[in-house]
Amino acid sequence: MSSIFRTVMGNDFGRLHPQLQRRFSVGLASGEACVGRGVMDRIWHGRGFVKPFLSLGGSRNILVPRTGRGVPFTIENVPYADSYGRETVTFVRTFALPGGPRRFDATMVAGPAGDRIVDYLGTHQHLASDLRLFAEPDGSLLIRSGEHRFREGPVDLRVPELIGGDAEVRESYDDATGRFRIRVRVTNRRLGPLFGYEGSFTAEYVDVRSHGVRAGLRPVREEIRA
Repeated sequence: MSSIFRTVMGNDFGRLHPQLQRRFSVGLASGEACVGRGVMDRIWHGRGFVKPFLSLGGSRNILVPRTGRGVPFTIENVPYADSYGRETVTFVRTFALPGGPRRFDATMVAGPAGDRIVDYLGTHQHLASDLRLFAEPDGSLLIRSGEHRFREGPVDLRVPELIGGDAEVRESYDDATGRFRIRVRVTNRRLGPLFGYEGSFTAEYVDVRSHGVRAGLRPVREEIRA
């Protein structure tokens, strides 16, 4: 049994930098969780009209409704079996911003066909995005989002492009500094850049069986539809 990321990427996984291979091998089979600690060089927003949407999303730990430079942060990638028995990996980012920490929560599972990652966003998994993962020639990882869906009770709606955002994530490893580098950019096809951040971090691997899933890390509500 391999990690959900190795399953989705197939042979392409072996083209990643070895440190990225280890980081994205966290899962129930490896028995490891990964905790990253570092600094965001910059957290930025697009034009002023995006702020109300970011503030609304921030109430459910979706995106970050504030900007900053030199912001300490942690990212917790902890595997567990969700209430539907699916292997799940947390991507919970906590930013130590002035005035109090802000979180950006995501939980990821492999799609039913094993060809994509389903990324559930926020504390209640109301938003779901399809993610495609690619190994770049330099060994870095490129993640691109696809369709976004809003789900609550019987509601299952595709988010229109007019108000949706396309996410691009690039993660690499810098051998010279021994740090992972991360860059995230979310854009709207009509309105332009919406949100993003970039920075670097070091990673620590812990035994998930002894470390466990700390209180408050899992979402309040889980969504079965993938």
